[in-house]
Amino acid sequence: MENTRLNIGLEHLTQIDGEAGQKVIDSLEDICPDLARFTIEYPFGDIYSRNGLDLKSREIATVAALTALGNCQPQLKVHLKAALNVGCSEEEVKEIILQMSVYAGFPAALNGMFAFKEVLNEHGA
Repeated sequence: MENTRLNIGLEHLTQIDGEAGQKVIDSLEDICPDLARFTIEYPFGDIYSRNGLDLKSREIATVAALTALGNCQPQLKVHLKAALNVGCSEEEVKEIILQMSVYAGFPAALNGMFAFKEVLNEHGA
């Protein structure tokens, strides 16, 4: 069962963000491979594979949450890229981040927008 969860998780993560899943596994291999596996199995193997929301809606929620948290820049950048990969437009992502200024404050929104600017610059947009 666990291997199936891992495979399903890797499939979803690859669909969302290319080879990011393998990079996570590789980066944790020498210190805690179980954390890598859990990071793939639960969010991407269990949650992302549920019915009820499409991948675009899930990434909108994820970008909003990570922006609101304000202290998750590496993870936010991964999901900003993922949002674009699953069909969010640049304008939609900007609006999601701007919306968070109301609920999470300007510092969180500024951090989110600067992270998005980096993502766009990295991908030549």
